[in-house]
Amino acid sequence: MKHWLKLFVILLPLGGLAGCGEDEKETMVRQAIAIESGAECHLCGMIISNFPGPKGQLYAKGTRGNMQFCSTRDLFAFIVDPENQQNIQEVYVHDMAVTPWDHPDDETYIDARQAFFVIGHRKKGAMGPTLASFSKQADAEAFADSEGGKVYRFEQITLDLLISMNNMMAE
Repeated sequence: MKHWLKLFVILLPLGGLAGCGEDEKETMVRQAIAIESGAECHLCGMIISNFPGPKGQLYAKGTRGNMQFCSTRDLFAFIVDPENQQNIQEVYVHDMAVTPWDHPDDETYIDARQAFFVIGHRKKGAMGPTLASFSKQADAEAFADSEGGKVYRFEQITLDLLISMNNMMAE
C-alpha cells in the first residue's frame, strides 16, 4: 500500500505538468498571416482578395489555424455572436492609416482589441458598409472628418451597431 501511495505522490505532479503544456498551447499568442489568393471568407464564403477595405482574422479556442474574413463587418458579425464570444483569442484587422483601401497589405495587421474603428463612413467594403480600422485614435478621427462616421473602440461594437451600419451610410 505504501508503495502505491509513493507512486501516486510522484506521478501526481507529472500529471499536472502535462495539463500545463496543453494550457500553454491554448494561450500561445499567434499572429495574423498573409491571405492567400483564392482564400474564402469564413462567414460568407466570398473570395477575400476580390474586395476593397480592411479585412480581419482571428483565432478561436478549439480550432486549428485562423479564420479569415473579407471585411471587418463580417469579422465583427462573427465576434458578436454569443456562441463565439467566449472562444475568441487573438483578433487582427488592417491599420488603414498605413495601407491602401483598395488592396490592404498583409504586413499592416494590428490587434483589433487595441484598434479604433470608424463606422458610418462613405467608403465601401466587401458587401457595402464596413468598419475602417486604425491603430491610432488621431488617424481614426482624421478619417472620420474626411469620410464621415464616428469613432468606436472594440468593446463598443455590438450587433445592434452592426445592423445600423446600412442606415448610417445613407445619412
